[in-house]
Amino acid sequence: MSDVKVSNIPSMAVGKLVEKLGYAYSTVINNCLPVKTMPSVMLWGPPGIGKSQAVRQIAAEITRNTKKEVRVTDVRLLLFNPIDLRGIPTSNADKTLAVWLKPQIFQMDPSDSIVNILFLDEISAAPQSVQAAAYQITLDRVIGEHRLPDNCIVIAAGNRTTDKSVAFKMPKALANRLMHIEVVGSFNSWKEWAISSGVNSKVIGFLSFRQKHLMGFDSGSDDLAFPTPRAWEMVSSILNGIHDDIEDMYSLIAGIVGSGVAVEFRTWAKVYRNLPAIEDIFDGKMPALPQNTDAMYALVSSMTCYARDHKDDLSRIANSICYADRMPPDFSVVLLKDYMYIEKDYKNKLLTIPEFNKWMQGKGSLMNGSVR
Repeated sequence: MSDVKVSNIPSMAVGKLVEKLGYAYSTVINNCLPVKTMPSVMLWGPPGIGKSQAVRQIAAEITRNTKKEVRVTDVRLLLFNPIDLRGIPTSNADKTLAVWLKPQIFQMDPSDSIVNILFLDEISAAPQSVQAAAYQITLDRVIGEHRLPDNCIVIAAGNRTTDKSVAFKMPKALANRLMHIEVVGSFNSWKEWAISSGVNSKVIGFLSFRQKHLMGFDSGSDDLAFPTPRAWEMVSSILNGIHDDIEDMYSLIAGIVGSGVAVEFRTWAKVYRNLPAIEDIFDGKMPALPQNTDAMYALVSSMTCYARDHKDDLSRIANSICYADRMPPDFSVVLLKDYMYIEKDYKNKLLTIPEFNKWMQGKGSLMNGSVR
């Protein structure tokens, strides 16, 4: 039986995927069209690339565009068996027929103010008996006698067979009924999400300096720990939630991204010892600028994350823009671009700051039309 080839389907970074699908689903909902107007979506990609995160972002985008509450039911099919999807058989009241108790995943609110997303993750890794049941849900929105509510979007995701992860081939007859998208890595897309989502400044700074380490998955390697967007999110959680001293957290970080990348991360982080005090910059002082490129990346990420945490204190944001005007132009542009990622439409707030408008008049043309 032939399997679907990933080579002839569109590739999108997470940011573009969220933009396209978020817009499509929101348009369908706002125009009161049936949700099934959009075919079920199948996301392909290597482990840790951000498929699950993309679904959560799509949910947030739908909420923003439709003002409806979006509820995501995340089903990890690798942990399921067919009866978990179909339900448990039991007898009817007069014990003449078998009926199936509805599985928990079908207990969704069908009201018009709600949008449900059923996310069937790891579909390509599930046993084929489970896949058969999952495909019935994906294609027909039913399984046995149970039917998904009309307000339910179905999105599936899985690894490619070339990823050397657990993955079964998808028959072409089934593949032809789905919308296929390959999720690929993009540093710029990841960085935009990372800034708005509270990812640790040291993680953002290091990956800005060493973008190749965002995604280090190699299907031919036997390494258990390797860098991916998912792995770096875990590193950020450790630095944000436990201790932000990379030296102290080194062994934990190495267990997530691998010792080679962790060593580079630890070595690079030493530049923070010589950075000017970020609070001084936002207080309107003008400390000396770092001279090294790696330190400038660290400074930009630190200022961005500080601005993210004080995004409504526009007078202090203005002080930081005055300081940015002293930076080398390329780093100044990166910083102001990053400020625009702090939240949706944050540029509108920046436009109320005279210092930002002055900066735009002097250096805005360097942004090459990417100002948003």
